[in-house]
Amino acid sequence: MTTVFVSHPQSKLAHYFGDRAIAALQAVADVRFNPGDTDLSSSELAALAGDCEVIISYRQTVGDEALFAALPRLLAFVRCAIDIRNIDVPAASRNGVLVTQASAGFIPSVSEWIIGVMIDLSRHISATTADYHAGRPVTPTMGRELRGATLGVIGFGQISRYLCDVALALGMRIVVHDPYTPTGRKELEQVELLPLLQRSDYVVCLAAATEATENMMNAAAFAAMKPDAYFINASRGNLVDDEALIAALDAGTIAGCAVDVGRAPDQMPSPRVAAHPRVIASPHIGGLTPPAVEHQALETVAQVAELLQGRAPKGAVNAQQATRWRQATRAPQAA
Repeated sequence: MTTVFVSHPQSKLAHYFGDRAIAALQAVADVRFNPGDTDLSSSELAALAGDCEVIISYRQTVGDEALFAALPRLLAFVRCAIDIRNIDVPAASRNGVLVTQASAGFIPSVSEWIIGVMIDLSRHISATTADYHAGRPVTPTMGRELRGATLGVIGFGQISRYLCDVALALGMRIVVHDPYTPTGRKELEQVELLPLLQRSDYVVCLAAATEATENMMNAAAFAAMKPDAYFINASRGNLVDDEALIAALDAGTIAGCAVDVGRAPDQMPSPRVAAHPRVIASPHIGGLTPPAVEHQALETVAQVAELLQGRAPKGAVNAQQATRWRQATRAPQAA
């Protein structure tokens, strides 16, 4: 039976893989787990997975040249998420290792987190609750309705499409910036980045993390926003210049901010940003709901079952270069 190594730290296994996926995986393979509660380095993983054919990767597990070279029996490096930036795909291809990624199962979950923090920021819920908890006097503060406000969405992917539908149902106006993807919808106004920043009451960052989007929310971008506008990041910390964000919050250039991601380890919000009194920071929980986690974990198990049958699974990134997997399973060449 094929041996599969699951690299998730023990404390992350229940939340980011789950019992149903474990049981399904054990039905098709001999399964081993990360025995500890820390992220494994490349050398540590190589030592633990030396005779394994498949690795299922947690988000902090590095798939690099040294790992693929050290594991000649490894056929596939399977990422239990859509983000594969932890994997050196060209190195995997050079070594003939198949790489796969899961599809986004967290679209409703992340969208609901965004709506939740928009309401929280607008109605000062977290701030006043903290005052009550601390026994401080609380002065009622005038809030703002989402209805009639303008939502600016940066990036028009799957989460953005779902979020826009929810926002429209709440009576919001929507402007979208994405230079690569047309919305194709008359109720969504597509604009350049600058007018989006100038017009929006809520700016939501949902663009992919690439070289082109690195620090796209910088000092100039925050300066273009309205002083009573809120910034929300549910994408990746790479898109935001943290120092520029803190400076904008300190100066009152923007009214506040909510982040579920950042540049701290494990994609957490940066401590300096999270500590700011005008910031709502959550520990990367936007996609942490049972349906979202099970979607990706069970899809990952299905990918393992497919590749063991010699079929390139949906989500395969480099099937044409995966010579080890093809030779082991006698899979046909991809078209």
